[in-house]
Amino acid sequence: MGPNLDLLVGVPGDEVLPRDPVDEVGPSRSPSPSSVTSGVESVEAGGGMVVGSGSATGHVLVVGSTMIDLVAYAQRVPEAGETLVGDRFQMGFGGKGANQAVMASLVGAKVTMANAVGDDSYGRMTIENLGSFGIDTGHVHVVPGESGVAPIWVEADGTNRIIVVPGANDSLTAAMAVEAVASFDDLSVVVGQLEVPQTATAAAFGEARRRGVTTVLNPAPAAELDPELLQVTDWLIPNEVELSILTDGARTDDGALVAYAEQTGTRLLVTLGGDGVAFVAEDGTVSRFPADRVEPVDTTGAGDAFVGAFVAGLATGLDVVSAIRLGTACAGESVTRPGTQTSFPSRERCGELLAACS
Repeated sequence: MGPNLDLLVGVPGDEVLPRDPVDEVGPSRSPSPSSVTSGVESVEAGGGMVVGSGSATGHVLVVGSTMIDLVAYAQRVPEAGETLVGDRFQMGFGGKGANQAVMASLVGAKVTMANAVGDDSYGRMTIENLGSFGIDTGHVHVVPGESGVAPIWVEADGTNRIIVVPGANDSLTAAMAVEAVASFDDLSVVVGQLEVPQTATAAAFGEARRRGVTTVLNPAPAAELDPELLQVTDWLIPNEVELSILTDGARTDDGALVAYAEQTGTRLLVTLGGDGVAFVAEDGTVSRFPADRVEPVDTTGAGDAFVGAFVAGLATGLDVVSAIRLGTACAGESVTRPGTQTSFPSRERCGELLAACS
């Protein structure tokens, strides 16, 4: 989830369904088996084509948020002091971390979630929902207090506005995050966002770096980035709005993107709304990928669909261009249906998209 426009026509967002009760404070344990450490390291950067490591195991660890989305659909949002009658309401599972985890799982990656939820019904529902997608919840910690929520307003043209109330997400600690990374020796990618404390994400990324695991940061919702987090970030994936906030209004022409990639020391991938995606390779080459034209119904979660599919592609050994195309295809389909996780392509459809992009 996050501020306005992302991918295609989309925006990061979130969504809903249930699982079984978890009462105790602590992690809901179900650790995964281990294998051989391997990062998804780029080996070739000719003409913007970066190839993923053939030894990728396909295991993605998401250090990120879970939310319950409270979505109101209306022809337009009210002005200050105005009350409007909406068209319909939907409650769904969301949080940028959860959304990206679900999308990565649907694409076929093995996925583990590291997070904190409240000791309330929303927390129990969240764990159940993640489990229903085959996501390992052994590092989802149940803490006292309320789970995160996100009121969302969606207008007739599909644009949205979102308020994030983090709740238990703020209780994810550096120790919890490091423990999650250290529990596996088969990780390919660790991905994070900015809806949990940056100290936790930085600690997880640092541990991942020590183990040769690729790190991917989706800096949303946009905020000032901790330099320590940037230092351990391999891939940075903002949307156009987030990039503008991070750079005090920097342009998105090739020169500006290359300059920002050099400044941050990351591989930069920027989603540009209807203009598609721009990728800055290690050699300074900028490649642009057009977005498919679709009729948007609800853009909530499109950015998360892109990131989740992209990291799953990297983790399972796709080259960067193929992973970008996979992310674009999944995000494009997501905006044609209402909701967030419920708008994502099915597992079967993801298999078709993966085959088409491989």
